Amino acid sequence: MSILVIGGTGKTGRRVTDRLKARGHDVRVAARSTGFHWDRPDTWAPHLAGARAVYLVTNPLSTDTSKEVADLLGRTEARVVLLSARDIHSPAEAPVREHTGGWTILRPTWFAQNFTEDLFAGFMERGRLALPTGEGREPFVDLADVADVAVEALTDPGHDGRAYDLSGPELLSFREAVALLGRGVEYEPVTAEEFKREIAGFGEELAEYTAGLLVDIANGANAYLSDGVQQVLGRAPGRFADFVARVDAARTAGE
Repeated sequence: MSILVIGGTGKTGRRVTDRLKARGHDVRVAARSTGFHWDRPDTWAPHLAGARAVYLVTNPLSTDTSKEVADLLGRTEARVVLLSARDIHSPAEAPVREHTGGWTILRPTWFAQNFTEDLFAGFMERGRLALPTGEGREPFVDLADVADVAVEALTDPGHDGRAYDLSGPELLSFREAVALLGRGVEYEPVTAEEFKREIAGFGEELAEYTAGLLVDIANGANAYLSDGVQQVLGRAPGRFADFVARVDAARTAGE
């Protein structure tokens, strides 16, 4: 029987997939490239068939992921590991908690890799990271740790019925994180309105939602540590500086 990774080509999914394969597990990837579409339930069955566990990244385009997830889980008895978030819990948590096949919920903080692989990457490449985060501090978590925790939860039933808050081991402001990353990038605190204008091309709803999350950081809402990585892996989470060292090493190797 296989382990299904929904969102298996994404930031967390591809790392989870690589780790599972390295351990010798049979892995199936569900993504648009493999014919899986959240808005077409008829595409779900071939991916779910024979799955003993499912890593679940919800539909990023859905306004109510709970309905889709409830429908999906009604079609499988596999154990489910849901990627949620620490400070804004996913609506999908409710149907996952009701799933009879067993479940684990992962709630990470903002990823360190957001600076290099996601929304902030474009800003970083232009040399100016303009965000409404002020001097607020965030315990950025390394995706390597999130993936390691996900693999343990997918392969060890001892994590059933648990929700883990995952964070890095230190609080950093965006100014400090940018300084550690180097590259001559300037960090500039801006207002939420200025930020929304910067990312207007992503759509009004996404711009409003993202700005709200970043303002929460400015207000200190995320400035605390969590010990989920330690609980699952029995070790401390990686430091932001360790992530930066890997980024620098990869960049040097590619030159």
